[in-house]
Amino acid sequence: MQGVSVRRRFVLPAFLVAIVLALSAGAAQANTVTVGSVLPPGAVSEPVAEVQTFLNTALPEKGASLASPVSGTVVRWRLVGAKGGPFYLRILRPNGLGAYTAVGTSNPVIPNTTGLETFTANLPIKAGDLLAVDPTNKTDELGFAPAAGASFTTIFPTPFEGATVPGREPVSGKEIELSAEVQPTPEVDSISPASGSVTGGTEVKITGSDFTGASAVKFGELTAQAFKVVSDSEIVATAPKSKKVGGFDVTVTTLAGTSAAVRGDRFTYNGCVVPQLRNLKLNKAKRAIQRGGCKLGKVTLRRGITQATGKVKQQSPKAKAVLAKGAKVKLTLG
Repeated sequence: MQGVSVRRRFVLPAFLVAIVLALSAGAAQANTVTVGSVLPPGAVSEPVAEVQTFLNTALPEKGASLASPVSGTVVRWRLVGAKGGPFYLRILRPNGLGAYTAVGTSNPVIPNTTGLETFTANLPIKAGDLLAVDPTNKTDELGFAPAAGASFTTIFPTPFEGATVPGREPVSGKEIELSAEVQPTPEVDSISPASGSVTGGTEVKITGSDFTGASAVKFGELTAQAFKVVSDSEIVATAPKSKKVGGFDVTVTTLAGTSAAVRGDRFTYNGCVVPQLRNLKLNKAKRAIQRGGCKLGKVTLRRGITQATGKVKQQSPKAKAVLAKGAKVKLTLG
């Protein structure tokens, strides 16, 4: 980074290091994944010189993660040694050819001190994406830590959303003091039982991961009658009524998104779909009723008609009605 001079040296106190570690441990328990720098001590605050995007390109420390290992949502991010602002957290997607696509930015934030600062966010991120930070003034400062094997680069000017641009020549020997916490998108592995009545009310145990903070459970497009988050890996939901029989994906939604459809999340609605029976002889009507998951109910004969000679003139319920499995269909033969 040409023309950058050192303004001040900031050493992260031991008690703040302990706070960072504690927060990281708490994040793991709260089902977040830390991405970016481990925020090593010895940060140096340096002016940015130009309004440009800053991103790490190598992080050698144990526990550091240059790219996000999971898809989800950035819920918190951290800077050390930053001054001025506003600053924006930016998400970049490498294209594999040395360039980066700008895919999103956070709301602007202004640090209160050059110490450890934590900001809330709600920023989607995909596995493999990188963190970057955008200052907004030439006089803004960012914190850099010396580290053998580390490097960072810049993109000038800051890219428009959706633009794919290359970085400048990397600067070796130091890293940007930037990290974030990603809440992974929930995943459904299996459900039990895997079927129930179209009348609803079946209690379904959903197992998977990252269910904490679930805001919705759906059976296809239908919202569960009720659900309870038992743990991060288990939800108990009550299936809603359905106007259709067949299989539907059970999905869980949190702040980090909605679970993807998988084979193990299929819930099958069982029921009776009343067929069209008009003008069928009784034997054919019986077979159609059975194929629809229903049962034959009362058969009424009009005057002069027998079961062998009559045809269906009336049925109850009407064709296409969806009822509980085994529901009875009444016929009138004429």
